[in-house]
Amino acid sequence: MRLDRFLCETTDLTRSLAKKALHREEVQVDGEVVKNPATQVDEGRRVSWNGERLALVGLRYVMLHKPAGVECSARRGLYPLVRELIDLPHVERLQTVGRLDVDTTGLVLLTDDGQWSHRVTSPKRRWGKVYRVTLAEPLEGEALAEAVSRFAEGLLLEGEEKPTRPAELEMRSPRVATLTLHEGKYHQVKRMFAAIGHHVEALHRESIGPLTLGELAPGEWRELSEAEVALF
Repeated sequence: MRLDRFLCETTDLTRSLAKKALHREEVQVDGEVVKNPATQVDEGRRVSWNGERLALVGLRYVMLHKPAGVECSARRGLYPLVRELIDLPHVERLQTVGRLDVDTTGLVLLTDDGQWSHRVTSPKRRWGKVYRVTLAEPLEGEALAEAVSRFAEGLLLEGEEKPTRPAELEMRSPRVATLTLHEGKYHQVKRMFAAIGHHVEALHRESIGPLTLGELAPGEWRELSEAEVALF
């Protein structure tokens, strides 16, 4: 890896600022001042900037219990960002693995490993995402039976060219449902229930594939274990 890129990967410096730091003789490699940004930094070499030892941050995999009122976007708008809840170096490099709406709570995964993110979100992998859905009105009787059938067959949502993939609907109570999806269309859960004439009052994601929130409270996070990462 080039030295200037190494500096960008291990600090908040941009490429241009890294080159200026090199020019000012602020960077040492194995105890020697180095000014050439193209210097190759192999594993095991000691790089320091202004006397501080630098080290590459490896790939990270994070589980977060997203509270309401927090956005999954990359840029902050009206609400705080999910990554602002996470105390890790270079947290800005973490990207959400699929998004939740600002008012939706529950399990969110974040990583800087693009290939792993694709394995989690790819419809071909058919990882089930389980949601707890609170409805404004009860869904029961014949209406429930019809909804279960339509969700299992797939719904053609407004603005879409293909129907949704088969989804599993179960009721925990007349107004609380469990819905398992195997894809992630825009506002899919809310649009599916709207298509059968029901309004979603609250939405919570409980699991993604084999991963569940466990004991994480809203706003809490933890890094995944190697075994959990390897599940996907």
